[in-house]
Amino acid sequence: MISALLAGGCKVGPNYRAPAMPAPPAYSDNGHNGNWTTAQPADAKDRGAWWQLYNDPELNDLEQRCANANQDIAAALHAYEQAHALIREDRASLFPTVSVGVDASRNSVSANKPLRTGAANYWDFLIPVDISWEPDLWGGIRRQIESTTAAAQASAADLANTRLSLQGILAVTYLQLRGLDLQAQLLRSTIDAYAQAAQLTQTRFVGGLATQSDVAQAEAQLQATRAQLVDLRVQRQQYEHAIAVLVGAPATNFTVRENPLAGDPPSIPTGLPSQLLERRPDVAVAERRIAAANAQIGVATSALYPQISIGATGALESAKISRLFRSDSAEWGAGPSASQVLFDAGRRRARIEVTLAQREQAAALYRQQVLSAFRDVEDQLSALRVLEEEAVVQGRAVDAARQSADLSLVRYKGGLATYLEVLTNQTILLNDQRIAAGLVARRMVASAQLQVALGGGWSTSQLPPN
Repeated sequence: MISALLAGGCKVGPNYRAPAMPAPPAYSDNGHNGNWTTAQPADAKDRGAWWQLYNDPELNDLEQRCANANQDIAAALHAYEQAHALIREDRASLFPTVSVGVDASRNSVSANKPLRTGAANYWDFLIPVDISWEPDLWGGIRRQIESTTAAAQASAADLANTRLSLQGILAVTYLQLRGLDLQAQLLRSTIDAYAQAAQLTQTRFVGGLATQSDVAQAEAQLQATRAQLVDLRVQRQQYEHAIAVLVGAPATNFTVRENPLAGDPPSIPTGLPSQLLERRPDVAVAERRIAAANAQIGVATSALYPQISIGATGALESAKISRLFRSDSAEWGAGPSASQVLFDAGRRRARIEVTLAQREQAAALYRQQVLSAFRDVEDQLSALRVLEEEAVVQGRAVDAARQSADLSLVRYKGGLATYLEVLTNQTILLNDQRIAAGLVARRMVASAQLQVALGGGWSTSQLPPN
C-alpha cells in the first residue's frame, strides 16, 4: 500500500503543450504577414452583449429571448452537462469500490452424493462485503480524467460557439429585416411621388397637353412600384418567421415592428490578431480537443504496465439466522494481486499509435480552424471598407439621378421633354436609391458578422476550470 501511494505521482504519456500558430501583427485585408506565436490567455476585457452597440431595445430583447429559449442552445447546454458528469464518473475510479449483499438460500444435498457428510437439508444465510481498489500507479486514470476534463471544456466552448453563432444569425436577420423596412419606406415615398406624376399626366391629358400614352406610362410605373412594395412584404415575413424560430417562438402571429434602418455601423475594436485565438469559442473547441486526444495517449500507454489491485472480502455466514451476527460467523480475506499481459500480438502498441494519430489529426483541425478564424475577420474588415467606399460613390449616383429626374420633370411640364424621359430618369433614381438603401443594410450586417468573427464578448477565461 505504501509503495502504491509513493508511486501515485507517476503519469505515463506526454504532457500537453498548446500548438504554436501563425498570428499576423495586425489585420489587413491585403494579406497575412506575421510570425509564429503560441496562444496565451490575453485580452480579458469582456465585451459582453455585443449587439447592444446598435442601441436597439427590440434587438436586445430578441437576443435575450434567443439565449433563454433557443432549442439548439438548450441541446448544447445538455451536451455540456453530460460531459461534466463524465468527469465525475472517471474521478470515481480513483477510489475503492465497496459492495455489500444479502443472501439466504435453502439447500438440499443428494443422499447419493459421495462422501456426503452433515445434514441433507440446511439453510445458508450470508452477508458478503467486497472491497477492491486499483491504485493509479501509472496515471492511466488521471490521464483519462484529463481527457474528459478537456472534452468538457470543449463542450463548454461548443455551447458558447452555438450561442454566439445563433445570436449572430439573429442579429444579421434582424438587421436585414430593418433594411427591408428602409426600402419599404423609400418605396412608399416614391409611390406618393409617382401618384402625383400620374395625376399630372391626367391633368395635362385633359388639357390637351399630354397623350394617352403618357397617362398609361405613368399608371404602369405607379402600379409596378406598388408591386415592388408588396413583394417586400413576402421577404419581411420570411425574416420574421426565421427570427421566431431563433427565439424559440411559433412563427404563427409572431411579428417585429417596422423600424427602418438608418445611420452608419458602430465602431468595432478588433484588437490584435494574436488575441483572436483567445476570443473565438470555435478555436477553443479545437484546441481543447487536442488536449483531450493527448491525454488518451497516456491512457493507452498505461496498458503496457502491470495491473495491480488490492482487494478484501469478508462475510457473515451461518446456517441459523440467530447465529449470523456472532463473531464466530465472520470470515475474511485480503491481499494484493498483479497481472501483466505478456503477448497480445501488438494490440496495445497499435492502440497507442491510434491515439498518436488522433492527436495529430486534432492538431491539424485546430490549425485549420485558426486560419479560418483569421480569414473570417479579414473578410468582414474588407467588406466594411469596400462597402463604405461604395456607399460614398452610390450617394453621388443618387444625387445625380435625383437632379436628372427633377430637371426632366421640369422640362416635361414646360413641354420640352416627353414623359418617357421623365419615366426613364425616375426609374434610374429609384434603382439607385434602392441600391443605396441596400448598402446601408449590408454595412450593418457586415459589422455584426465582424463581431461574430471576433468572438463576440467571449474569452477563454470563461472556460470551466480543470
